[in-house]
Amino acid sequence: MKYHLSSIIEEYERLGIRQQLDYDKFYLYSIITHSTAIEGSTVTEIENRLLFDEGISANKPMPEQLMNLDLKAAYERGFAMAKKHTAYSVAMLCRLAALVMKNTGSDYKTIAGDFSSAKGDLRKVNVSAGRGGKSYLSWQKIRDRLEEFCRWLNSERKSIGKKDLQGIYELSFEAHYRIATIHPWADGNGRMSRLVMNMIQREADVVPSVVKKNKRADYIKTISRSQEKEESSGFLSFMLRHHCENLLQEIKEYKTSVNNEGGQKQRVVRKGGQKQKGGQKRWSETTARVYEIISEKPAITRKELSTELGVNPSAVQKHIARLKEEGAIERVGGARGGYWKIL
Repeated sequence: MKYHLSSIIEEYERLGIRQQLDYDKFYLYSIITHSTAIEGSTVTEIENRLLFDEGISANKPMPEQLMNLDLKAAYERGFAMAKKHTAYSVAMLCRLAALVMKNTGSDYKTIAGDFSSAKGDLRKVNVSAGRGGKSYLSWQKIRDRLEEFCRWLNSERKSIGKKDLQGIYELSFEAHYRIATIHPWADGNGRMSRLVMNMIQREADVVPSVVKKNKRADYIKTISRSQEKEESSGFLSFMLRHHCENLLQEIKEYKTSVNNEGGQKQRVVRKGGQKQKGGQKRWSETTARVYEIISEKPAITRKELSTELGVNPSAVQKHIARLKEEGAIERVGGARGGYWKIL
């Protein structure tokens, strides 16, 4: 199926999806969760939100949780750089790689010398993609190739038009492909290539793309084929198609959510949703339901609310924020041991 990126983005922006409460934060959490899942992490998006926002550890291996925390720190630094239009350099990329691998990197002792992936050092060893797989660039050539990459990317960033959506995404996907192909570090190359991709998109203020974990096999197969052919067009086409599919799914979910809330107006009023003057509905059904549950269970957590309502935590947060803004509830105490007070 052929997708028209510009028309999809236009509808996405027209619906105001990016203007939702905490959109940037929760979209970033989704990017992080899926990026680490590509590398084998089993930490879910809900678990990451609790880990990032509440400091609540999931019942998952500690290295996986540290992987997610480190990638969050790298994205926060990377997006700050993108906002300032920081030029790319080998040193800058290595600093980001050090954040990505801070708590899960390893020290290496080789004939060429010692290096540490936890410090973002470029590899000093030759590697291949699994047993009998493609051999990556010789380690002696990495610095020169990475400097060449930075010169190319800095030049392209200056010349591309801000309204050229297709060009912006294709540049970000090409940068992803080139970093993955150079394979500059012993560990973390996939996360770094996706981070740089998202930084380019963020700098241009377009919706960052997410490589969903359910597309992991296709994603890895496609980039491997492109590397074998030494030609990136197949990978770029896959990434563009995948991004369009993700946006269309978000648009569909958003419309369904709006229609569900609008179609239940009368039921909301009967169940406790309050009215303003003129009989207009003040709260949606879900907001009213959150209020009822909190009234009955003041010690309930956001995660438990999410499970009981059958909605994601970002949606729960939106309704809680609405109730707090209107002075209906307030939080007493922290995430552990605290409770909701009905005002």
